[in-house]
Amino acid sequence: MYQTNLPHMLAKSALPRSVQDYNAALANASSFLQEIERAHANPLPGDPLAKSTFSESTSPTSGLTYYDLETGAKFVYPLLTPLRNEIPRVSGKGGIQANWRAVTGINTTGLRIGVSGGNRGGVQAVSTQDYSAAYKGIGIETSVDFEAQYAGMGFDDVKAIGAKVGLEACMLGEELLILGGDTSVALGQTPTPSLAPSTTGGTLTSTTPYSIICVALTLDALVNGSVSGGIQGAITRVNADGSSDTFGGGAAQQSANATASISSGSTGSIAATVAPVVGALGYAWFWGAAGSEVLGAITTINSLVITAPATGTQTAASLGISDNSFNALVFDGLLYQAFKSGSNAYVAYLPSGTAGTGSTLTGDGAGGIVEVDAALKNRWDNYRLSPDTMWVSSQVAQNLSAKILAGGVNAAQRFVFDADQGALGGGVMVRTYLNKFSMAGPKTVDIRVHPNMPAGTILLTSRTLPYPLSNVGNVMQIRTRQDYYQIEWPPRARRYESGVYADEVLQHYFPPSMAVISNIAAG
Repeated sequence: MYQTNLPHMLAKSALPRSVQDYNAALANASSFLQEIERAHANPLPGDPLAKSTFSESTSPTSGLTYYDLETGAKFVYPLLTPLRNEIPRVSGKGGIQANWRAVTGINTTGLRIGVSGGNRGGVQAVSTQDYSAAYKGIGIETSVDFEAQYAGMGFDDVKAIGAKVGLEACMLGEELLILGGDTSVALGQTPTPSLAPSTTGGTLTSTTPYSIICVALTLDALVNGSVSGGIQGAITRVNADGSSDTFGGGAAQQSANATASISSGSTGSIAATVAPVVGALGYAWFWGAAGSEVLGAITTINSLVITAPATGTQTAASLGISDNSFNALVFDGLLYQAFKSGSNAYVAYLPSGTAGTGSTLTGDGAGGIVEVDAALKNRWDNYRLSPDTMWVSSQVAQNLSAKILAGGVNAAQRFVFDADQGALGGGVMVRTYLNKFSMAGPKTVDIRVHPNMPAGTILLTSRTLPYPLSNVGNVMQIRTRQDYYQIEWPPRARRYESGVYADEVLQHYFPPSMAVISNIAAG
């Protein structure tokens, strides 16, 4: 506060009521300004302005402070569903499964076509195959408390957000199923690991024998497993209506344990290798004292080097002794339609190589990859078809680029430059691969990174078949008895409950058009 007679001065400085009062008003205004200057020069003792009644808060949620929050929640999670977006969706016609038959070969015995005069030719053999795929329901539930909806008024519609994220969660789950759902490929018992102990390379001691157990994993188990959280064997899920479902979480039956000891010292390690399991895209490794083996690593190749005690908490004993690799509630995805016995798809696992290192893709020195060319050649030699898309993980995409660019000076690389050369950017990524085995000459194969493809696996697919009048409009399609729909359930508590569902199956009319290369090490 400053000392001044402001009300008295303000009264004197009121606007003039007549021209005659003009000079008096000017004098009053001048006197008022002088009073203000004297007040600033003589503050009250203690300077009360240094102790403001209100000051800027240090917290955004306390004090008389505006909360600068933009309305509308921001949705900052990825929604990457390339297969779901691109595979055609067609309507089913009822029934419990989709059925179709295919003629897969004509004159399969190689009957000669020359004939003698007046006689008929021989009768050819034709091979056929029956296919079927059972419809499966998919869905997920969301709930919103009444209070949550009240609290969001004026900011966001929480009920609408619940419906949105329910639909998107179902789409993400469907994408994983399209790639790697497994209802028919049982991995069985994982083979017993082969062990090679060493006195160097780690911190294992010679005080006790080590027992090692391996569990082969499907895509589902690999995507949802971690060393800290464990892998899933049999899953019992309590549903929103109080019912429950039990199904396999993707873990095969565990192997018999193998034991090894460090001969001396405390710097030991153990190299462990297991025979590749068809359908396995990863392996979980448990080790420790016999009977108390603990999860210590998950790999996408069939080996590792154990250098220290396991850091996980899940025990091998907790998985039980059953094969929980398949899930009866879902349909077979592309990978497991290829892995299925009798599919005639190309399936290759790279050799085990050195334990913990494995085998990498092999550059041919001419801008190509030996393993990819072998798959493409095999499909041409056996079925006269050429895949057009290569689905890979980020690791494999990087490895493909490195191997192709590491070719010799005469490597068959093709560089495509943009017309705008004003700036040069670093980094090179191979986006296509040239398939040399095609009736129409070299054919481009698109290289695409899939968000759910595990490191160490390549899937080759075809969008079309090169056979005339094949009667196959879509090589693969989602056949639905009922496409996506939402149900808002009657209230049974003070919350809004809703579910997003679909009833469908993935049809692949000709599995031999696919190829899988797995057990690929990084490098």
